[in-house]
Amino acid sequence: MIAKIGSGKSTAGLIRYLFDTQKAKDHTDPHLVASWDGFAPDPGRADDFEATKKLLVADLDLRVKQARRLGRAPERHVWHCSVRAAPGDRHLTDAEWADIARRIVAATGIAPQGDPDGCRWVAVRHADDHIHIAATKVRSDLRTARHWNDYLKADKELAAVEKEYGLQQVVRGDRTAAKRPTRAETEKARRAGKDKTSRERLRTTVRQLVSIAASPEDFLHLLDDVEGVLVDVQHFPSGDVRGYKVAVEDDTNAAGEPIWFSGAKLAPDLSFPKIRERLTAIETPPATELGSWRKPNPWHQATATAERIPHHLDHGDDEASQAHIAAFGEAIDVLPLLAPSHLRPQLEQAAIAFERATRSRIRAQQDQARALRGAVRALRAAPVTGDGSGLAMFLDIAALVVIATARWHQARQHDQQVAAAHQALAHLQAAYQQAAAQPLATLAQSKPLARTMERHTQRILTAVPDYAQQVLDDPAWPALAAAMTKAEKAGHDPEQLLQHAARLRTLDDACYAAGTLTWRIQRLAAKQAPGDRARAAQARTTATARPAQPGHAHMAPARHR
Repeated sequence: MIAKIGSGKSTAGLIRYLFDTQKAKDHTDPHLVASWDGFAPDPGRADDFEATKKLLVADLDLRVKQARRLGRAPERHVWHCSVRAAPGDRHLTDAEWADIARRIVAATGIAPQGDPDGCRWVAVRHADDHIHIAATKVRSDLRTARHWNDYLKADKELAAVEKEYGLQQVVRGDRTAAKRPTRAETEKARRAGKDKTSRERLRTTVRQLVSIAASPEDFLHLLDDVEGVLVDVQHFPSGDVRGYKVAVEDDTNAAGEPIWFSGAKLAPDLSFPKIRERLTAIETPPATELGSWRKPNPWHQATATAERIPHHLDHGDDEASQAHIAAFGEAIDVLPLLAPSHLRPQLEQAAIAFERATRSRIRAQQDQARALRGAVRALRAAPVTGDGSGLAMFLDIAALVVIATARWHQARQHDQQVAAAHQALAHLQAAYQQAAAQPLATLAQSKPLARTMERHTQRILTAVPDYAQQVLDDPAWPALAAAMTKAEKAGHDPEQLLQHAARLRTLDDACYAAGTLTWRIQRLAAKQAPGDRARAAQARTTATARPAQPGHAHMAPARHR
């Protein structure tokens, strides 16, 4: 059950709309179900419709006219609230709708319960699934109603109504969602044959540019180069950038002028101050990794950095956790720009869905996600090439991060963000299955001999006993065995690599356990193999750190690398 609240200047205009059955074809049998005193004239049940409608308007406007003579009436004196049941809810009776209306006007401050001076109001039902509450904001004591935060108060009351009436419990937000396109914008896009409104297209474009920009200046430069997008940058008298606005080149108003959107109108986190805050919290990734003579693989770096996010969400404070989720959202935004064309539809939908999960009422401590943002920017120069194993590796850990994000939001009752994360997860898993098919199949072609497979099987049973059957039944098991064999030939100890891979993060959330271990083994094996003395030291460390019950090795916390 949802509410929509607005205000206006004409009581007569609103009442005319609510009782109209000619222009509004879905208005059937309009009539009052409740009113401020229970005796308001009802045009829908009167013999003389026009006369009764005028009488109702006059009664509603009585206090407004009295306050206007004293110069105390608000200019927009009409308060309008529509309350709609969710699709699939049972049809409520007039008496039930009347009770809901009284609770709404009481909760919002229009007519507080037990207050004899509350505003005048009526509830009109002209369809089975919703009512409209029309009120005038002047109280009987000629003061203006105190109805601040009326939407949040109405929404909270409707949540209680849903539970008490056994109705569908609607997913509720926290007012951090991006503004939805208006009906006019949607209809305009439809007439132009476009599947997205200008607002939605610009929001996606700006988010993608933020995800690859290395600085606020770089962001504005990239934005200025986008074909078909107009940009207007505003400056302070000092010359510093104050803000920006964008428009689609061929989208104009009736006067032929571009329809501009400021960053804040696209989404709360796309205002220039918010973008500047995020882009100044970027850490440049090192040119080389410790102990390695090779240039690090950007996809390996991004994956390793993202892999630590669930640990941050489980053990960090809320402000730092929110920052990591926002930074991870930038990683999801950049993927459609880098991935092969056949993966882009799923990745674009994942980015659109996860966008809602990146914001909450918790203010992000952006500098806590510097490393992740730096790793994401490094991908800008690393489009997917070859067999695409880097992308598949990242998508595998991305699914785990999204699951952890949903769990984090759920613990804080962020309902919309939870739903958004689940939607994004479905698209990411679909993209992963497509991206991983070729590299896993290529690896599986190098499946080792039966004797080696038996040794690897024993290693799996020892390192991850709780998940051994899941790993061995996974179609990617031959690919994992091949990756372990390849690592062994490169000088690594497969058992130590496997134990390290298992300790990186629990496999509880992994949909494809063997695939997850394959990517971890490959990433770990990409580092230079340790010498004999280093391997001996690792063996002593592993023996000391190994828990008494091998079955719980995978529960060790992630290491900070």
